[in-house]
Amino acid sequence: MRVDDLVYFCAPGRLIIGAGARAQLPPLVARLGYRRGVLVTDTFFSEKTPWVAEYVEAARAFGIETVVFDGGAPDPTTTLCDSATAAVRGSLNGSAPDHVIALGGGSNIDLAKVLCLTLPTGRPTRDFVKGISSSDRPLPFIAMPTTAGTGSEATPGAILVDPENATKVAVMDNSLRPQVALIDPEFTYTCPPNVTADAGIDAFTHAIESYLTLDSSKFDRAGSVDPGYSGRSSLTMIFAREAISLCARYLKRAYDDGADIEARTGMCYASIYAALSYGSAGLNAVHGIAYAIAGATHRSHGTSNAVMLPYVLEELSETRGDELLDVARIFCINVVDHQQAIRELCHRIRSLIEAIGIPTTLEDLGIEKASLPLLINDALGVTRLAKAFPVPDTKAAYARILNNAYHGDLGKSLGA
Repeated sequence: MRVDDLVYFCAPGRLIIGAGARAQLPPLVARLGYRRGVLVTDTFFSEKTPWVAEYVEAARAFGIETVVFDGGAPDPTTTLCDSATAAVRGSLNGSAPDHVIALGGGSNIDLAKVLCLTLPTGRPTRDFVKGISSSDRPLPFIAMPTTAGTGSEATPGAILVDPENATKVAVMDNSLRPQVALIDPEFTYTCPPNVTADAGIDAFTHAIESYLTLDSSKFDRAGSVDPGYSGRSSLTMIFAREAISLCARYLKRAYDDGADIEARTGMCYASIYAALSYGSAGLNAVHGIAYAIAGATHRSHGTSNAVMLPYVLEELSETRGDELLDVARIFCINVVDHQQAIRELCHRIRSLIEAIGIPTTLEDLGIEKASLPLLINDALGVTRLAKAFPVPDTKAAYARILNNAYHGDLGKSLGA
């Protein structure tokens, strides 16, 4: 317990975890009283797996009709959301859906969250980017993630790309958290190594970043009585620490051997536990800088996070030394000198990132040194995340982090 905590914790209405758990969904949907749904996915799942057809048929047996939209795509744009809204409303022929289901990774889940808002009236997505009013009533949402990493099944927001300026925008409100989050590890068994790595390092980043983020007692909630994010507390740190431990044990194993069921299951637990942490605590510099990098390189979210992670951790050695030492012990780094242990942790994490096939410097990612000042400004522009970075001077810290990440320098901040 931390006596100065100001806990505001939000989670899915129902959380179901277990191999084969997807079979529980049709009778649960019927019990909840839903009768007409929209299933949001992409063509891989509708054409290459039996999961979509199995659900539609099983739901029909319970008197539930389902319209399938399989036009999901990576990094959904506001334009895609609007075209999906029009297509689904056309398929419904004037009928009103009473729930939306997402099957897929974070992109499909984010698209489905937006459709929960746009389907009732057909309003454009941009109407909701600046906020959701108390009169906006999203459709009930059910999420079935197929990767172990995104955590979108437990968070209040959808991250979209605005095609007019290629920047990322958010549609965010606690009403977008799922009524049901169903985690079936069997969905992840056939994920290829690159997807396993990208999603897994994303889960790890969520866990460690929320473990180290700004305290709830200092977090700026902008006067909201229903904040989407509210800083770390003793409760979020419990979930974060367990997720870090699971990633330390299972991420590399799942990458090395996709048939390792224990590792696959462990990473599914790591992902949802990390989401339960960051979904209330929030994130900071890794994600803030990663958004800028993704905009410049169009690399995946997980890769953009991974390349920054060890350099951000190094920058936190002064303000989060005790927590970083705790993480070092989780990674079985038992050297007595605390600074040396933290230094070894940063190197250990960078080695893990390299071992799962992800670049470890901005230069290797294709970033030019001349673009670093622009990246700093773009990262600082993600003010929600910059304000949550627990350092005295965020701008100076971002400059050091990006410079170190470009050159691959680790240890300078720790006296190496």
